[in-house]
Amino acid sequence: MGICSSFRDARDRAVDRCYRCIPCLADPARRSALGLKVALVALHLVYVGILFLFDGDLIEKTKHEPWYTSLYLLLFVATLVQYFVTSGSSPGYVLDAMRDINETNVTFRKTSASSKQPASSKNGSLVITVDSGQLGRNAPGSNATSWTKRVLDMYPPGTSIRTVTCSYCNVEQPPRSKHCHDCDRCVLQFDHHCVWLGACIGRGNHCKFWWYIFEETALCLWTGILYITYLKTNIARAWWKDVIMILLLITLAFCMIFLLLLLLFHSYLVLTNQTTYELVRRRRIPYLRGIPERVFPFSEGICRNLYNFCCVQSSIYSLEWLPTTLELEEKSRPYTCSDFLSCRCC
Repeated sequence: MGICSSFRDARDRAVDRCYRCIPCLADPARRSALGLKVALVALHLVYVGILFLFDGDLIEKTKHEPWYTSLYLLLFVATLVQYFVTSGSSPGYVLDAMRDINETNVTFRKTSASSKQPASSKNGSLVITVDSGQLGRNAPGSNATSWTKRVLDMYPPGTSIRTVTCSYCNVEQPPRSKHCHDCDRCVLQFDHHCVWLGACIGRGNHCKFWWYIFEETALCLWTGILYITYLKTNIARAWWKDVIMILLLITLAFCMIFLLLLLLFHSYLVLTNQTTYELVRRRRIPYLRGIPERVFPFSEGICRNLYNFCCVQSSIYSLEWLPTTLELEEKSRPYTCSDFLSCRCC
C-alpha cells in the first residue's frame, strides 16, 4: 500500500508540474481537443508513412518524377496547416461584435463632440456646428446606435428584448446567432461545433472550414489511388503487408465517403446561404417559422452567395438583417421562363 500511495503522489506531482508548464492541459475540454489534434496528425502520418515505407515503386517514381511526389506532399502539408488554421480561427462571437460596435460608437461620439470647426468667411470667422444625430444620419455606414437598438432593428417590429436575449450570456443575439454550450459563448451565424477541430464553425471561419474539408477530401482520394496502385502492381511481397494495406484502405474509403458527403452538404449550404443549425432546426428557430421549406430567406442568389462567402470576409462582425415581408414574398414566388433568362437564381 505504501508503494502504491508513493507512486500516486509522484504521479500527481508530475501532473501538477505538467499543468504549470502547459496551462491548457489543466482544462479537460482543451485537453480533449489537444488529444484529438494529436490523434488526427498521427493518423495522417501513419497513412502516408506506411505508403512510403512499403511502396518501393513510389520511391523509384519519386527519383524519376519528383514533381508528382512533391505535389502530394505539398497537399499533405497544406491540409494539416489548414486544419490548424481553421481550429485556431475565431468563428465570430457576439460579445466581440458588441464590443467592436460599442468602441465604434465611443469613437463616433468623440468625433462628433469635437466637430466644431472654424470656417473662413469674408466677414470674419464663422463657426459651423455639426449635430451628432445629423452626422449619424448622413454619414454612410455610421454605427451611432446602441447594441440593443441595433439588434432589435434587425428583427420584425414588435420584437421584445426578452425574446432575443441569451439566457446564458445575458446579451442580445442578432439573427442567425446561437449560444454554443461547448464554447459557452454566443456565436455569430452559428453553424455547428466541430469536435475534431475543437472549435465552433461560424461566420468567421466557415470559409476556412470548407477549404479544409476540400483539401482533406482531395488528400484521401489521392492516398486511396496510391494504395490501390500499390496493391495492383506489387505482386511479389509479404502477405502481412497486403493485410495492413487492405485494412488501411478500407478505413480510408469510409473516411473519404464521409468527407465527400460533408463537402457536398456544406457546398449546398454555401450556395443557399444557410447554416447547419438553420437547416436542421428550421422549425424550432423563431425567425424561420412560417417560411416555406424551399425558401431561403438569407440567400441573395448563387453568385452573390459565393462572393459573400469567399471574398467578403473583411469584417466577421458585420450583421445580417432579417428580410422584410416583401422580400420573402419575392423569394417565394415560383420561377418562370423569364426568371431563368434573367438569371434570377444567380
